[in-house]
Amino acid sequence: MDDQPITPHAVPVFDTEGNLTYTGDDGRRYVVGPLPELDEAQVDQVMQRLLAGQGLFADLESLANQWLEQVCGPDLSRVAALALLLSSLEMALDPDDDDGVS
Repeated sequence: MDDQPITPHAVPVFDTEGNLTYTGDDGRRYVVGPLPELDEAQVDQVMQRLLAGQGLFADLESLANQWLEQVCGPDLSRVAALALLLSSLEMALDPDDDDGVS
């Protein structure tokens, strides 16, 4: 299995089985996982929110790429920097974190 991270190439969508999926920049389809049971109206609402956030996601992707370009170098590979970025974001956005950051 390739250790290289996969960048989403398109906004996530629901497949016919109800899984949240996206197409990676490598052209392959990735399944994020099954969603909780939702009725059709709830699925439509989630899809609308995902589509509404598409522009913001593009901004986040651009900022992440800028950050990677700035911090990568001989002592920090792009893969290591990406792992650091993702783990830092996960910790910063953790709703169970009690450090008062929200």
